[in-house]
Amino acid sequence: MKEFSLRVSKKLDKLSPVQIQKIIEDTYSQNEMLDSIFESLVTGLIIVDKDFYLLKINKAAERLIPFKSNPQDSKSENTPIWNLIDYDEISDFLKNAHKNDKTNISNEYTITTNSGAVRFIDIYLTPLLQNQNKNQNLIGSIIRIEDVTEKRNQEILLHRMETLAGLTNVAASVAHEIKNPLGAISIHIQLMQKALKKKRESDGLLPPTKYAEDYLDVITQEIERLNKIVVDFLMAVRPISAKMELSSPNKILKEFISFFTPEFTEKHIELKSELCDCDVRVLLDAKLFREVIVNLSQNSISAIEKKFELNPENLHGTIFVKSFIKNDKYILKFKDDGTGMDDFTVSKVFEPYFTTKSNGTGLGMAMSYKIIKEFSGDISVKSVLGEGTEFIITLPLPQIDKKLLEFHCSS
Repeated sequence: MKEFSLRVSKKLDKLSPVQIQKIIEDTYSQNEMLDSIFESLVTGLIIVDKDFYLLKINKAAERLIPFKSNPQDSKSENTPIWNLIDYDEISDFLKNAHKNDKTNISNEYTITTNSGAVRFIDIYLTPLLQNQNKNQNLIGSIIRIEDVTEKRNQEILLHRMETLAGLTNVAASVAHEIKNPLGAISIHIQLMQKALKKKRESDGLLPPTKYAEDYLDVITQEIERLNKIVVDFLMAVRPISAKMELSSPNKILKEFISFFTPEFTEKHIELKSELCDCDVRVLLDAKLFREVIVNLSQNSISAIEKKFELNPENLHGTIFVKSFIKNDKYILKFKDDGTGMDDFTVSKVFEPYFTTKSNGTGLGMAMSYKIIKEFSGDISVKSVLGEGTEFIITLPLPQIDKKLLEFHCSS
C-alpha cells in the first residue's frame, strides 16, 4: 500500500480524472477494510501521539478499560489519554510512562466490573514509529490491552488443585471414618443414660451417681471434644475460597498499622514500620492477607506479654514491620522482641494443633501458612529463645516484563 501510494504520487499529474477517482475509491475501500479489522480485534488498541492525545481507539479497548466518558467524543481530542481513563492505577502508569519517556513496558491490573466480577488485563506500551528517509521517527505510542482473566483463573485453579486435592481427600476420608463410630458411641451412651435414670427411679438398686452417670458425662464431653477436633481439622485443610486480585500489600499494611497502633500502645508495645517506596501490586486476597497479618501480630503480642510476666520491671516491647523488593519478589518481615522460641517450637510452628498458648487452637499459623501458599508465596520463621521472633513472607511479583520493576522503583 505504501509503495503503491508512492508510485501514484509520482504519476498523479499524468492520470486522468477517472483514474484518480478510481484510485481514491480503492484507497477508501482499503481504509474501510482496515478500520473493520481494527474494530473487530479482540485485543484492545489505543493509538496516541507523542503527547498521549488520542488518535484512534477500537471497541475492545473501550470494553476492557473503564472510561470517564466516551473517548471518541470531540471534547476528548485535546485531553491526555490518562485523564480519560476512570482507573487511577492505569492512568498513573500511562502518565509516568510519558513523564519518564518509557516505551516497551507492560503491567497487569485487576478491574472489578459493575456486576462485581474481577477481570485481569495486561497493558503493553510500545512505540509508534514512522519511516522517513530510511529513518524511523517516533510519532506516538500504541497501547495494547489483553484480557487474561481466563488464563489467570485457570492458573489459580490449577495451583489449588495441585496443592490441596490430595490432602483434602485424605482429610475427608479420615473425618468420615472417625465421625461414624463417634456418632454410634454417642447414641449408645444416651441410651445407657436413659436406662440408668429409669432404673434408679424405679428400685434405686444402681450404684451411686459418681460410678455411672458422671463417667458417662465425661465420655460425652470427650466425644464432643473429638468431634470439634474433626471439624477444626476439616477447616484447616479445606480449600481456601480466595478472591485473587492484584492488590498493594503495602497499602494493606499501612491500614493495619494505622488501625492497631492504639491497641499496641495500650499494651506498652511500640509498632515500628519501614515499608518500601515501591507501591507494587501482588496477586492475593486482601482479606486473607489481613488475616495473616493479624495472626502474626497476635503471636507477637503473646510473646511480648509473656516477656512482661517474666520481667515486670521492663514493660516495653517492639514489633517491627519491614517490606522490600528483592529478586522480583515482595518480601515482608514481621519481627518482635518477645520471648522467642526454641528449635523444637520453630520446627512445629506451622503444624495444625501445635500451640504454646494455654487457650490456643493451634490453627492460626497453620492457616497463615496455607494462605501464603495459596498466593504462590512462602513463609518462614527465625527465632532465638529469649530474644525474639521474625516471620518472613515472600510473594512473587506478577509483572510480565521485569523491566517494569525498574520503572516503578529503582534499586
